[in-house]
Amino acid sequence: MSFPVLAAGQHHDARTRLFLRVDHDGVAGFGEVAPQPHELNGDAALLDVIDELRVFVVPQLQQILEREGDVPSWTRIARFAGPRAASNPAVALVEMAILDRELRSTRQSASSLWPAQFATPLLATVSLLDDAAWTIGPDATRVRAKASSATPGTLALERLGQLSVPVLLDFNCGASNDAEVIELVRIVGDVASVVGVEQPYGVGNVVDSARLAEKLDVPISIDEGVRSVRDVGQIVRYAAAQIICVKPARVGGLANARSIILAAREAGLRPYVGGFFESPYARHVHAQLAHNCVEEPSDLAPVSVALEGYEREIDDRGDGFGVAPSSQMLGATDVLFDV
Repeated sequence: MSFPVLAAGQHHDARTRLFLRVDHDGVAGFGEVAPQPHELNGDAALLDVIDELRVFVVPQLQQILEREGDVPSWTRIARFAGPRAASNPAVALVEMAILDRELRSTRQSASSLWPAQFATPLLATVSLLDDAAWTIGPDATRVRAKASSATPGTLALERLGQLSVPVLLDFNCGASNDAEVIELVRIVGDVASVVGVEQPYGVGNVVDSARLAEKLDVPISIDEGVRSVRDVGQIVRYAAAQIICVKPARVGGLANARSIILAAREAGLRPYVGGFFESPYARHVHAQLAHNCVEEPSDLAPVSVALEGYEREIDDRGDGFGVAPSSQMLGATDVLFDV
């Protein structure tokens, strides 16, 4: 990656992106997800997602094609999901490709499905855990800083002090106790504006988050712990957070993501759209969803990779999502399987 990020549980210095092309009756659509190389905090590893596609998700799609003679509506794809951790990102990949194709086949744009209602601000991500360079775009209105129980070094504190935008401290399930979270908020708060603490404790641990929320004077955000509408209900029931991060690949696709976002908003939570390290293509898709239903700063800025051989990552296109993965980028990929 051009800009590696060190988090509490993993050094994000490489990311493999999976692209899917669905071509039927001369109309093609593209999907993309970016699974982590290794399983972490409930998110599936890359190879598990590939196996899920081969064994479970793509065969279901093929069965429908054979039985009905046409590609199913994108609204049916979320039902392909099974109980395995790899199921949601695999289904999200297929859903995005089929939605793109469906929009193109009817000569519609994504804005006809999701009319823009918000100018969703951008979120930038940095790490307090090493001295790697920070890359914060001029349009970022919030910085998510990867954190741990360790006191940030001198350089990190200097950088925090130079920020003109507020900071969300992201523990990625790495906090050990309330005291260390409270202390880090105090330390960072002396040099920057802290607007929240993200995912201090493990997936599903709403009890400890709720207890911490009573002690903090800033909101808690839940990220890895948001995978379904049911999770939103648990967060509200325990008053475990005020903010939630919704990642389409984690929750099983765009339809599920929108349902979760709307449920969260109705419950009084502040949802934002998160991402892994997708190319500008998937992030463009996520941005169109976000502009329809998200006010909070979201993880929508392009994350590029340093690959020799191509410069353009997306090509403009009139219908569908308005862009497509560039031929240069697709040409640099390995074909894992063809159906």
